[in-house]
This record gives sequence, structure tokens and C-alpha cells, in this order.
Amino acid sequence: MFSDLQERGLTRVDLIISDGHKGIQSAAGKMFPGSSWQMCHVHFIPAVLRKVPRKYHKEIAEILKECLADFGKLLEYAAQLDERGFYRAADTIHRFHHGLMDYRSFPPEFWKKIRTTNLLERVNRELKRRTKKIGAFPSDDSLLRLAVSILIDINEEWITGSRYLSVKSEIISLDTEAADFIVL
Repeated sequence: MFSDLQERGLTRVDLIISDGHKGIQSAAGKMFPGSSWQMCHVHFIPAVLRKVPRKYHKEIAEILKECLADFGKLLEYAAQLDERGFYRAADTIHRFHHGLMDYRSFPPEFWKKIRTTNLLERVNRELKRRTKKIGAFPSDDSLLRLAVSILIDINEEWITGSRYLSVKSEIISLDTEAADFIVL
């Protein structure tokens, strides 16, 4: 996928946001040297919770959400989990801690939007909602035409309506020459 993006002209990526998939992290480092990788906060919390008994999920999730605002607190909490015998949860925190705060190297007005993959998931949800109503498409081209139309509508909404990402008076849109963020 990254090779395809490069072939289509993408030359620079500042931040790649994804779940903890090791292949994405490895490919990002090889294909876009110098880019930062951000672990999606929404994916991080369940990754930790999978390593603890269900009865502790609510308690640990609340604390993790608080700790995600402060790197030092997060590492302290990993130590606390380790002391409580939740070694695998603590290991998960240590495995991903290097990519949890990379979003902070960008302007603070972006932080809420780029610390998760919600931007992409919102687009995918809209594509699914609109294509599901049609059901079967007569050809791949007709599906592609609809998908492109939906993406153009979303792009226009970001530009003219509730701006998802804005840089002062300029808008980061789907048709810019160089992407600043890749959400996977």
C-alpha cells in the first residue's frame, strides 16, 4: 500500500496513525523514513484491557485515559499494573509507549483529531452506509464512481462545513499535493 502511494506521487509523510500492527510500523519506517508513528489511543486501551481480567476493565480503562495525557503517569501506571500482577498489560504499555505521544509534535489544535484513527473510521463508516443501500453494483467502475463521489462530498464538507483539520485559513483536504497525515 505504501509503495502504491509513493508511485502515485506521495513523497513526504509526517505522521502515520494506526493500530499496533507491526507490519504497518515496519513498512512506514522503510517507505517513509523520518515519519512518526502514532498508536491510536482508541486501539491502545483495548490492547491493554485484553491482558487483564474483565472485572478490572472499567477501572483500568478510566486510569489509562487519564494517563494518556501524561507520559510519566502512563509509565508509572505500567509499574503499578506490574506490581498488581498484570505483567502482560504492563508489557503492552511498554511495547507501545514510544508511539503514544507523537501527535504532540504537531499543533495543539490537531491533537484531539490525530491521536486516533477516528478520521478514517468515520470515512469508512460513511462509505459503508451509502454503498450498503445499493447492495450489488453492476460493475467495479460503478462502485468506484460512487465511492469517489462520497469522498468528494466528505472533502467538500471538511472545506466548507465543520472543518475536521484546519491550518489557520488553509484546509488540509484530500486533494493536497503532499499528505501530512496518514491514518490506517
